[in-house]
Amino acid sequence: MTETLSPPHVLSPDTGDAPKKLKRSIGVVGGTLLTLSCVTPASTLFVVVPDLFSSLGTYTALTIAIGSLLCIGVAFCYSELGTLIPSAGGEYAMVSTLAGRLAGWLVFVLSLLVVMIVPPVIAMGTADYLAPLVHVPAPLAGGGVMLLATLAGLLDLRANAWITGIFLVLEVVAAAVVAVLGFAHSERGASSLVHGTVAADGGGHSTVTAMMVVSGLAIALFITQGFSTAVYLSEELEHPRRNVARTVLATLAISTAVILVPVIAITLGAPDLSALTSGDLSGMVTAWSNSAVGTFVSLCVALAIVNAGIVMVIQNSRVLFASARDKAWPEPVNRGLSRLGRFGSPWVATLLVGVPGAALCFVNLDTLYGVTGVSVTGMYLLVAVAALLSRRGAHRATSAWRMPLWPAVPVVLIAVLAYILTQQETRYLLWTGGITAAATLYWALYLRPRRETRWLVSIPEDEQV
Repeated sequence: MTETLSPPHVLSPDTGDAPKKLKRSIGVVGGTLLTLSCVTPASTLFVVVPDLFSSLGTYTALTIAIGSLLCIGVAFCYSELGTLIPSAGGEYAMVSTLAGRLAGWLVFVLSLLVVMIVPPVIAMGTADYLAPLVHVPAPLAGGGVMLLATLAGLLDLRANAWITGIFLVLEVVAAAVVAVLGFAHSERGASSLVHGTVAADGGGHSTVTAMMVVSGLAIALFITQGFSTAVYLSEELEHPRRNVARTVLATLAISTAVILVPVIAITLGAPDLSALTSGDLSGMVTAWSNSAVGTFVSLCVALAIVNAGIVMVIQNSRVLFASARDKAWPEPVNRGLSRLGRFGSPWVATLLVGVPGAALCFVNLDTLYGVTGVSVTGMYLLVAVAALLSRRGAHRATSAWRMPLWPAVPVVLIAVLAYILTQQETRYLLWTGGITAAATLYWALYLRPRRETRWLVSIPEDEQV
């Protein structure tokens, strides 16, 4: 175990410049709107869920439900650690403080993979839902959304909370329309939800196995992953030791309902297994209603994707900002990433998230999905380890939200998440493992020899408890 960081407020030695702090400007409502928008229920439903329908068929809803149950335990860990360690660094600040600086660095790398890959994955779905108005190649549409989101990310966070709140209403309406239409055109009974079948090549159907469900859990965890955004916003939430937990848990509950109910409706209302497996949700909506309703839902989804892009760029720029403040890079890079613009946003970090994100829209989607699933699962695993260590030493007496059923929750999570990792495709494990190995070399050759001046994870003093 590498050296850990102990006092929970002042975690770095005096290196000359006081760590810069973000402005506390949002409450539970604003934070929940931003966090829900990062879960992006409608765009996740229409962009990511079809991939599960193609492999899991009628077991898709069950897989998402199991993933959501696992996320309750993960949300408990995030809520406790996010109030104990309220930092824009999110997972890496929490894990560095409790499980050691190397573990925190590896979590940072995994979270960086997730935050760089997820926005373009979602953004590329815009092309399908703009089709009723204009035909644009998916990479170009995704790149345009990423650049637009980058411009919005440079604005004041409070303004973005209102923008994303309006878009969020539209995407929830779209999800509700899909749910109503699916239930109204049910073709099969509720028992089909627990009998896993998927359309087979050449006609007929095949059975979905339990191992296929376990393998699909990595994507299911990714589907509701955005609730962790509340932790990234903990430096900008008012009264974080109270509001972070409220935001995390409320977001998970709402997002699960917004995603899972339409998935159940689609499963029951799909005309046949081939239609369900194809994942053509726009086609099903049009068949259930008419082209006008189909166009309305498609445009709502397109706006939801733009909304998701804005929130993800906001979240992800905070991760880079915090890493620079914590001296993760050579000094010129640290100075650039920690610059705050006119509206209080880290503008250099925002540009470095948004512009490469536009470029990633031209990378193979299957690879992006696979690496993201492995990265999210590994990140949750290390967060659970940190949660297991959260009540020792000086942290035992620190004021924080405390999860029920500790330590059983993190212990069970560690076992389940480790098993899910073993069931992922080898190539995605190798991609993620290779990147993690390179990051470990950077730690060994650059960060660790400079441990007195580099990777000094700091937690800003919290004047509002």
